[in-house]
Amino acid sequence: MVFTEQQEALVKESWEIMKQNIPELSLQFFTTILEIAPAAKGLFSFLKDTDEVPQNNPKLKAHAVKVFKMTCEAAVQLREKGAVDLPESTLKYLGAVHVKKGVIDPHFEVVKEALLRTIKDGVGEKWSEELCGAWSEAYDQLATAIKTEMKEEAEQINSSSSA
Repeated sequence: MVFTEQQEALVKESWEIMKQNIPELSLQFFTTILEIAPAAKGLFSFLKDTDEVPQNNPKLKAHAVKVFKMTCEAAVQLREKGAVDLPESTLKYLGAVHVKKGVIDPHFEVVKEALLRTIKDGVGEKWSEELCGAWSEAYDQLATAIKTEMKEEAEQINSSSSA
């Protein structure tokens, strides 16, 4: 998977637009995840036992901003670093949390769809097939990095439970 100079430029330009509206776009991102896959609510401890509208949940707001920013910032630096550049501790943590929560490959597709819809709304008339492709590639590389950590985490769990 190669992230081209053109894709990098598109992602950076769109991120600059979206930065102006991170709280709103972050909530839209998570609300879209829950619209696509209502059962995903059970994966988030702060949403499990509530019928509250997600927009009114302060823990969701904080989590949404953190996830949306991390995803976008990982995409922005992809070409410069040549790979997803998150601190190893962050990737390990993400791998462990996703394994513990029972996240599986189809969940990543739901998040990708929600991310692309959110970006489309966030950039308005700047949206294009090229921009969609650039963000898709960036997200896929981030998802692959998290899945790699998930696999390592699962192997560690399996080897320690069989010891």
